[in-house]
Amino acid sequence: MKDLDYYLHLPYRLELVPDPYEGGYMASYPELPGCLTTGEDIEETIRNAEDAKKEWIFAALEENINIPEPVTDYSGQFKLRIPKTLHRSLAESARREGISMNQYCLYLLSQNHALQLR
Repeated sequence: MKDLDYYLHLPYRLELVPDPYEGGYMASYPELPGCLTTGEDIEETIRNAEDAKKEWIFAALEENINIPEPVTDYSGQFKLRIPKTLHRSLAESARREGISMNQYCLYLLSQNHALQLR
């Protein structure tokens, strides 16, 4: 039987979001619906999130509620079809930077993703 300790050691994804209106941060575990908390700074928010996760799982076990397990089947690879002109432009930019096109595309995706998280 799966117990509290089992679920606490699973790699649930923690999301931290700054609260622009009240300050501090909000934390949630997307796989655990309704499991969220806040904190004044990142460290406090992470501590609060761990407590919230423990209490959420404990309550779900007590109430016989299904506890979803984290999704962990991401390989880190995907194929992408792009226009030839974009392919050429990316390859030329990568060459100018002295890196592979794969590394260059990873850089561009990471940079854009980081901007979206702000």
